[in-house]
Amino acid sequence: MVFLLASWPRAFPLRLHDPAAVPDQVAAYQLLFDQICLKVVQDSAIYREGWDSLPQPRFWRQAMQLPPDSVMINIAKTRQVVGYMKTMHWVQRSERAKKAFEDSIRSVYDLDRDDEIYFTTGRRHFYHFAEVLPQIDRAVEIFEEEGVDPWYAQAILLIESPGRLQFSTEGAYGAFQLMEGVAREMGLTVNDSIDERAEFDPAARGAARLIRRICLPKTRQLLAQQGLAYRETDTWFRLLVMHVYHAGIGNVRRAVRKVRSEEGGIPFFQELWQTKSRRFGNASQNYSQIILAALMELDQLLQRTGIICDALPEMRDSSAQALPEIPLSEPTLETPPQE
Repeated sequence: MVFLLASWPRAFPLRLHDPAAVPDQVAAYQLLFDQICLKVVQDSAIYREGWDSLPQPRFWRQAMQLPPDSVMINIAKTRQVVGYMKTMHWVQRSERAKKAFEDSIRSVYDLDRDDEIYFTTGRRHFYHFAEVLPQIDRAVEIFEEEGVDPWYAQAILLIESPGRLQFSTEGAYGAFQLMEGVAREMGLTVNDSIDERAEFDPAARGAARLIRRICLPKTRQLLAQQGLAYRETDTWFRLLVMHVYHAGIGNVRRAVRKVRSEEGGIPFFQELWQTKSRRFGNASQNYSQIILAALMELDQLLQRTGIICDALPEMRDSSAQALPEIPLSEPTLETPPQE
């Protein structure tokens, strides 16, 4: 077994768009291995505002590309990756050996005794973005019909049970991971014989209504109470709405009230990602980081395998044009060693 506390010169293919090349609109793409055009939501603000350079979403992009038989050793508070090892080698260690190894990392990186060291398993098996594109295409239409920004539909579908019907440990179910009680409140039938959370269109409408009726109003109210100015197209506002969708307004409110930043945007989220409050813990902190990573991975997929369709009203026909070459500007990231 080999474990390494080092940076590696080779790179994951984490290449990003030039911000100017990413449209701020619903766009229609046709993948090279498919025959139809599908709608997606693209937003250059992630790159223009600098979210793509933050270590947390960069970390999760690596996790999305790493197979589950490998582990990223990382410093929890910064998500700095300090090494890699095979998952089985970590699992087979005794608790004493694990603690000694964690202490050695703290010593090498001059960390406090309470600084947590995480061993994050690769998630490549979980995220299959090309398979989710048909669902995004349909959800964009449904969310627009419900008067809700389709950006939210895309964000949810990319990270919540992508392309699969699964129950969460908390009991959420379906493509939009709705809880049973919430689903009923939003008009879905959930009983012993019927569970409309498993049906895409009703679940999408339920999710859109939840965002319109609960998540958006509660987020606006919370930010007004905090005296923070925002625009509803701001990336940080959208991410906060997604936190309310995921964790509930009560948990988000308690965490936000601990944030001392007097402005929104990246400074606000850098502090929120370090804030815990009752049921707003590590999974909640990760939620918006993973959304950012997934959106960037989707952009990369479209850059590599997509051709942009001529016009949205005719996107179901075969007319499409080659996606222009896009300048790439992201610095390289480390790649795991081969054992």
